[in-house]
Amino acid sequence: MAAPADTSRRTETTRKARRAERAPSGGWRTIAAKELADHLGSVRFFVLLLVIAGFAALPMIFRSSELSGDAPKLSGSPALFLALFVTAPQNLGGFTTVTFVALLVPLVGIAFGFDGINSERSQGTLARLLAQPVHRDDIVNGKFAAGIFVIGLMLTALVLFIGGLGIVRLGIIPGPEELARIVVWLGSTVLYASFWLAFGLLLSVVLRSPATAALVGFGTWFVLTLLGQFLLPLIAGVLFPATTTTLAGYQYASAQAQEVFLRISPAVLYQDIARAVVNPTVTTVLDYGNIGQAISDQERLPTLLSVDQSILLVWPQIVLLLAVTVAMFALAYVLFLRQEVRA
Repeated sequence: MAAPADTSRRTETTRKARRAERAPSGGWRTIAAKELADHLGSVRFFVLLLVIAGFAALPMIFRSSELSGDAPKLSGSPALFLALFVTAPQNLGGFTTVTFVALLVPLVGIAFGFDGINSERSQGTLARLLAQPVHRDDIVNGKFAAGIFVIGLMLTALVLFIGGLGIVRLGIIPGPEELARIVVWLGSTVLYASFWLAFGLLLSVVLRSPATAALVGFGTWFVLTLLGQFLLPLIAGVLFPATTTTLAGYQYASAQAQEVFLRISPAVLYQDIARAVVNPTVTTVLDYGNIGQAISDQERLPTLLSVDQSILLVWPQIVLLLAVTVAMFALAYVLFLRQEVRA
């Protein structure tokens, strides 16, 4: 009969051997570094960067020309530098830099996520990747982390380019308040892009074909971002009707219910955040419309909100957008762990 000391010694040796066989805990960083190198060296990254930079800088160029012509009258106006982002030039039909970013950022998130898993599966490299000493969840974590990093890098470069171009054209140095608003807007834009990245990653897990995943992803972007401005108000009006024969209190409750219903769309949530953060004259977000509207003289009369007041105004939207992003990634995470991978 073996002695207790020998038994405990063998047990400890077995535990050490099992620990040595376990995959390293930092495997997601290796996956993320590999994916990041692939993204930064791809044609996709440079094409998306040029497209977004071109469309986002176009309103700012026209608007800076208009502001430079009115420089004597606008001298000393508050938040003048932010006008480059939120006011629309006369010859672009109401489109602003913030508007173009809101329209095109979902494309970036989907483009970096729709083929994250299914491309590995179609090329036959997913089984070989799982044969390496990494956990299965390291793959989805690493791909998502790399996507967020490259999107954040792209948007940061975009904001620096637009801001630097505006400083050169206008000669106006933004103050700390304006810089803080731009940083908050940049963070919320990365969060908004992360939702679409998680959605694209979910499509890559569920759909086997990258082409099908891209078609579904871009179609969803088209419906929610473009057609959603027309469809969602119609659906809200049907679900929460308000007729002229009802009491005023019921009409107000119906209008509020419609506004809350519209917030099921991440695009609307981001519109609320961008409008309140970048435009310090916005004192309410419960009116559905285009972001980046031109600031009229009547809108300049109220006291400008501070940065913390603007963030507090849209804090529910920020939390809700973060929640749906986490939920979308968690769904992709769970489905990938439950899938069967064959060589």
